[in-house]
Amino acid sequence: MPSREVRNVSKDELKEKGRMVRRAVLRMTDICGSGHYGSAYSMTELVNVLYYQLMHTRPDDPGWADRDRFTMGKGHAAIGLFPVLADLGFFPEEELEGYTKLGSPLGDHPVMNKVKGVDFSSGSIGHNLSVSVGMASALRRRGSPARVICMMGDGEQNEGQVWEAAQAAAHWGLDNLVGIVDFNDAGSDGFSQETMRSEPLKEKWEAFGWEVLVLEDGHDLDACFSALNHALNAPSGKPTLVLAYTIAGKGVSFMEGGWQFHIGFLGPKDLDKAYAEVAAGDIG
Repeated sequence: MPSREVRNVSKDELKEKGRMVRRAVLRMTDICGSGHYGSAYSMTELVNVLYYQLMHTRPDDPGWADRDRFTMGKGHAAIGLFPVLADLGFFPEEELEGYTKLGSPLGDHPVMNKVKGVDFSSGSIGHNLSVSVGMASALRRRGSPARVICMMGDGEQNEGQVWEAAQAAAHWGLDNLVGIVDFNDAGSDGFSQETMRSEPLKEKWEAFGWEVLVLEDGHDLDACFSALNHALNAPSGKPTLVLAYTIAGKGVSFMEGGWQFHIGFLGPKDLDKAYAEVAAGDIG
């Protein structure tokens, strides 16, 4: 897998992007009446490091053949991706104000033929690693420098299709494929490891033939960059998984670490408190 240029973005800039995303999630959820705060906030730093520093895309040419691809197994957290795509210029930021409204391209899950910058649609968890394997294989066959990144959740690791895809990717030595597990231990039914234990994930992915990088703090911007840059730009002859331990609802104290805000809606007082905490936050 060929390496690609890394962009120099300061930590302060990335921290502000994190605040921007969290504000947008609060606003869009308020518009919709329901939203996935926990999952969006747990992946914020990972997504921002990818899009602002590492991934090669062209907002003015979203179908560019050699762009890096990003797919979301945990598509329910797309509310945390849309603000980044808008900020980069894939579509006007004003479109965020129509989130989930009739006629808006922005729904609860990303849809590839409606939202510029979305590389594949999401629905039920577990499918998009298989999609990513197909993309990575096709890109390699035609000699493209593009990489494919698939963002998954820890609860998603209970889906059998994930492991079928993992086996295929290792068999074909797809080192242009990077998987990320956003391990926030939260799901709609409770703590994910109590609902259905998936650990030890490092050993499982290694047994399936992947290189595994353990990211102990998926909100530490330097650590995120180090792990993701290595995964994308240090060829190993095999696919790489970044196992990122994160905090559900990171950035809002009464959401952090619980599963109750995997999906939810805030009343006026809690919403004001959340905005204040996000404004004062210094994550990274």
